[in-house]
Amino acid sequence: MTISTLLVANRGEIACRVFRTCRALGIATVAVYSDADADALHVREADTAVRLPGAAPAETYLRGDLVVRAALAAGADAVHPGYGFLSENASFARAVRDAGLVWVGPPAEAIGLMASKTRAKDLMAAAGVPLLAPVDPAAATAGDLPLLLKAAAGGGGRGMRIVRELGELPGELTAAAAEATAAFGDAEVFAEPYVERGRHVEVQVMADDRGTVWALGTRDCSLQRRHQKVIEEAPAPGLDQALRERLHEAAVTAARAVGYRGAGTVEFLVSAEGRPYFLEMNTRLQVEHPVTEAVFGLDLVALQLSVAEGAPLPAEVPPEPRGHAVEARLYAEDPARDWRPQTGALLTFELPDEPGLRLDTGYTGGDTIGVHYDPMLAKVVAHAPTRPEAVRLLARALERARVHGPVTNRDLLVRSLRHPDFTGARLDTGFFDRHLAALTAPAGEGAVRLAATAAALARAADRPARGPARFGAWRNLASGPQRRSLRAEPDGATYEIAYRTARGALLPETGERVLAAAPDRVTLETDGVTHHFTVTAHGSRVYVDGASGAYTFTVLPRFTDPDERAEPGSLLAPMPGTVVRLADGLAPGAAVEAGQPLVWLEAMKMEHRVLAPASGTLTALHAAPGLQVEVGALLAVVTDADAPPGPVSAPPAPAPPAPAPSAPAPEENA
Repeated sequence: MTISTLLVANRGEIACRVFRTCRALGIATVAVYSDADADALHVREADTAVRLPGAAPAETYLRGDLVVRAALAAGADAVHPGYGFLSENASFARAVRDAGLVWVGPPAEAIGLMASKTRAKDLMAAAGVPLLAPVDPAAATAGDLPLLLKAAAGGGGRGMRIVRELGELPGELTAAAAEATAAFGDAEVFAEPYVERGRHVEVQVMADDRGTVWALGTRDCSLQRRHQKVIEEAPAPGLDQALRERLHEAAVTAARAVGYRGAGTVEFLVSAEGRPYFLEMNTRLQVEHPVTEAVFGLDLVALQLSVAEGAPLPAEVPPEPRGHAVEARLYAEDPARDWRPQTGALLTFELPDEPGLRLDTGYTGGDTIGVHYDPMLAKVVAHAPTRPEAVRLLARALERARVHGPVTNRDLLVRSLRHPDFTGARLDTGFFDRHLAALTAPAGEGAVRLAATAAALARAADRPARGPARFGAWRNLASGPQRRSLRAEPDGATYEIAYRTARGALLPETGERVLAAAPDRVTLETDGVTHHFTVTAHGSRVYVDGASGAYTFTVLPRFTDPDERAEPGSLLAPMPGTVVRLADGLAPGAAVEAGQPLVWLEAMKMEHRVLAPASGTLTALHAAPGLQVEVGALLAVVTDADAPPGPVSAPPAPAPPAPAPSAPAPEENA
């Protein structure tokens, strides 16, 4: 059968990426979208779009019946699942097939066999694929530690816990099961040995219905936060040929064992001693598939479509790999603050257009990052003849990117790519645990002050166009210098920039020579070195992009943050989200310890703990499971143990909480 119109049962960058291949092949495209995505890029890029009423994933992208109905209504003859949501749902694959549509994915039977990690491990053990032996949590001893708890039905770090103390095992099992139930509707959790400093290495497979299975090299995905991948590369560096061949053979064996067809990934954990262990098989396209495409010169989506149409793979063996590729995931999140997701308007989003670079994204400048879905903005990929060249190209491209709006992990990515452990290919899943403090440290004082000077001078140059009104913290004294106070974001350091105006020239008191000053561009010379800055103002926010990085400032005064106006002991929601659970026994009058998790919030596919700010007594509780809250909402109040005693307040009678949305299926298995 020839596919003429394809519906992508997904959103964001993966939908846009599939549409790109469809355009090249002459295939018409259909998007589905929730109300929250009505103006999303994937909707704008599709030929046709069908609304799925509602905003929560459980009402929209996870409703297989609505997606099949949308495909039929739009006249599609095939469905591509993308990744996440329903991509590894065997029932959905059958429903697509039963509706007379072509399913651009593996057989439903193969999806079902690999859907449960516990069943998949049994199947792989029978096929001779090396794996870690499971540990019965009820019989675990101190000798079994550390243990890794994992949800049997899902991935993306959900329902995953590391246990290092035997006494913590019961509580962590309960927490993992609760999170697995919320995310996947399945409370099954299993335990296996946790491999310290293990590497996450995977093999891309592609199979047709003639029995041909390709093993398309290796990928290293060891740099992870919360068990979710951040930087991936192909081929995985530092593996000897014997280990590569063993991984390829095991991946092909796994695919054949389930009668696989289409694109899939077999994931392994490689110990520090070089021993591989099967983790799972992702029966879909991976987020990091572009690095394999770059190295092998393939379009994996085009191959998926071809195989779905019944065509064989173009050869018995895959093409030879060329060069090295590295991918970084750009997230709207603050790594220095427990990877807190960020929302809001993405004001500017521009990356350099250089040979060897690729951008996969679901956003453009002017779009809004909402609260309902994964906070990933884009994947940036660099391909070059060697690993050092690819790493250098990617780091420089990210450094030169203009990303204005919510806080992102861009600086963390640049620093990670330049870290000696990464450049030296000393990779393991504990990279961020060891180096996060250094990777998120504030930029050097001198560099930030120079950028603040550029911001202040650009505002000064823009003043005539804006009229004589006073803005921000201007203090315009005829006999003295003019000053502007700016706060660096997100770190909070305040810089007061003073300058004078003489014969139309701007003269900073710190001594920099001003070579040019315009509202959007400032050139400064300091110690004989010229520095060019591009300056963009959005209200009180000023974004400064230079050769050495990007800086964000807020012109003071500004509205105070919720944390700044809250009473001592207040627990505030750090982001919009849904309260999913409370600490056991939490009620007014309860004694709590500083740092104790009291409230768990679900936001943007991640679970976040709100901790007690001090040891003392819980004197007010305003949170309840199912309650949807906005950023800064008061969740609870803790009275410090050293404070004078006061009355214990009962929680107000809340309105019936909005029902908690079912957690969206993760878009990536780690």
